Amino acid sequence: MARVSLPSRPHDNRLFAAFSPAEADRLLPVLQPVTWAIRDVLYTPHEAPEYLYFPTTAMVSLIHTLSDGVTAEMGVVGREGVVGVALFMGGSSTVSEALVQIAGQGFRLPAVYVGSEFRRGGVFQAVLLRYAQALLTQIGQTAVCNMRHTITQRLCRWLLLTLDRVPGDEVRMTQEFLAQMLAVRRPSVTAVARRLQTAGLIRCYRGYITVVDRPGVEAQVCECYATVEKEFARLLGEA
Repeated sequence: MARVSLPSRPHDNRLFAAFSPAEADRLLPVLQPVTWAIRDVLYTPHEAPEYLYFPTTAMVSLIHTLSDGVTAEMGVVGREGVVGVALFMGGSSTVSEALVQIAGQGFRLPAVYVGSEFRRGGVFQAVLLRYAQALLTQIGQTAVCNMRHTITQRLCRWLLLTLDRVPGDEVRMTQEFLAQMLAVRRPSVTAVARRLQTAGLIRCYRGYITVVDRPGVEAQVCECYATVEKEFARLLGEA
């Protein structure tokens, strides 16, 4: 059964909730609620994002596509963060694409307000810079994980990162799309998912994956998941 989407609030995004009351009061009137469908594109390579996006129930993949068409996921963003860090890091654009991986809701802040608020300094600037560092940790750890760890470990890492970033324990995701994100062949993902399901850790049906035994999935994952989550907790004050 599909997850029911309830109306969300800006403070459902943990990064927005970390801003000071004064900063939140300035931003709330100009925040725009949005609802995304799967595979909606928030920005493309070499394009300056028009907004800073605060997902609340959606999850976004930061992906890179090679010249031969092979696509791989570098990082994921959900209710713990923002999409569009180029707006405040000074580079205007990136070589990656932001693709909605799990449909849902969020809010967007026009680029002009991002710049003016960032130049004020304060908690807004500090929180966004710490988040950017945490995101870089995730991207770097993903590269190491994809190079050194098994497909089982990588799939479990992806599932746990997803559960931490969207509500519930159910993920709408076809195995074909998941294979693209992990940069592996679909039969490999299918075989691993079948083993995890036989072990009673997940349940797959009609384009959904449900984690039914999170401790069991955690027992299968590599060190990369804990490394990323500990760094997020340290930098964003959740330790």
